[in-house]
Amino acid sequence: MQLTEQQYYSPEEYLALEEVADYKSEYIDGQIFPMTGGSTNHNQIAGNFYAELIFAFKKLDYLVYMSDVRLWIAKRRIYTYPDVMIVAGEPEYFNNRTDTIINPKVIIEVLSDSTKGYDKSGKFAAYRTLPSLSEYILIDQTKVHVEQFYKTGKKRWSFGEYDAEDEAIALNAVQFKISLDDIYNKVKFEQQEVSEECY
Repeated sequence: MQLTEQQYYSPEEYLALEEVADYKSEYIDGQIFPMTGGSTNHNQIAGNFYAELIFAFKKLDYLVYMSDVRLWIAKRRIYTYPDVMIVAGEPEYFNNRTDTIINPKVIIEVLSDSTKGYDKSGKFAAYRTLPSLSEYILIDQTKVHVEQFYKTGKKRWSFGEYDAEDEAIALNAVQFKISLDDIYNKVKFEQQEVSEECY
């Protein structure tokens, strides 16, 4: 993520800029970072997960949002756009803005090479300050690999990982199960070819 030229922006300045911008940016405690463009794999994986959730929650009291809905993290002064969010019951809007919520129960992120380090450390630390958050899912887009973090108590989280297409992930925060085969449906991984010049 590349920093914009101005050194400091107020949250109000960021929101005003975001309303007229041609691309989305994240706001992190006064600084604005343009978000990188997503790949077809990134889009397919997020769409697969979203579609399965929408179908599963058709008659349940959960709402599912994709990356156009913004999240405000008050304790870290961050505005960001998670790939997929699950809300239990009604969404809580920040300052009555229907484009910005504050109460996701589950967040799903598809990892990109440029952001995977931040998604696993700094962003997860920020997400953990949300009282509503109970589960965090990280999905690799370059290979079959999913990491699952779910809250087991105050400041306590459990971790699991999955790397076989015949495995399935059961979420803990909501009643939902999905196979890795469904997560990675129609995803094409790049072939790792080794040049003969290496020998």
